[in-house]
Amino acid sequence: MPLPVASESEMRRRLIVALDVPDAHAAVAAAQLLQGHVGMLKVGLELFVAEGPEVVRRLRGEVPELEIFLDLKLHDIPNTMCGAIRSARSLGCRFITVHAGSGLAHLKACVAEAGPELGVLAVTVLTSQDAAACAEAGHTRTPSELVPMRAAIARAAGCAGVVCSGQELAGVRAAAPGLACVVPGIRPAGADVGDQKRVMTPGQAIADGAAYLVVGRPILGAPDPAAAADAIVADMLAGAEAN
Repeated sequence: MPLPVASESEMRRRLIVALDVPDAHAAVAAAQLLQGHVGMLKVGLELFVAEGPEVVRRLRGEVPELEIFLDLKLHDIPNTMCGAIRSARSLGCRFITVHAGSGLAHLKACVAEAGPELGVLAVTVLTSQDAAACAEAGHTRTPSELVPMRAAIARAAGCAGVVCSGQELAGVRAAAPGLACVVPGIRPAGADVGDQKRVMTPGQAIADGAAYLVVGRPILGAPDPAAAADAIVADMLAGAEAN
């Protein structure tokens, strides 16, 4: 699936800001500040557990031009996962995450429940994990081996895409051609990597074929979040033009 022609507006559409904030007030304030600078808002576990589904409804009402990515990383029996997806679909979210390690049958059930309006993204290996962390968790394969395998399963299940680090983009594109790659662990050059292990700059990730980038702390923790988002969009555009 070819990506759209590079433009500033297209790069902005492909930039997702992670609303890793403690409450709805902070989430709405950040969203209002960043509308026109990013294309999507990621609601993760911290915010969703604190505020519940109502925070999604509120964001959709306050900033309707921004899509919602519900990042809950579901991993349970198929019936439970499908029930959660059914509820998420009613909220009007664009994407929801499930763990690719759930397996093919689980992923197929999730995709069927989600229908065409809600894209299921399969999380391959968390970007906070490296080869040592995978080994500690009992895996016999490294992230560079696990990620393409799980991407192939996600493609076979009909998922909208996968979540992977920028370092595995080439492997995913080879193992699962045409599958959209959503890349967290994005850090501008020289930025603090924090608890991330497998990171990449925005421009390089776009050049390597990322469909969307997820950025949290480098934007929300900046003195001027809107300017930080604009700088990331500029780097994305440079990466797309260099490709």
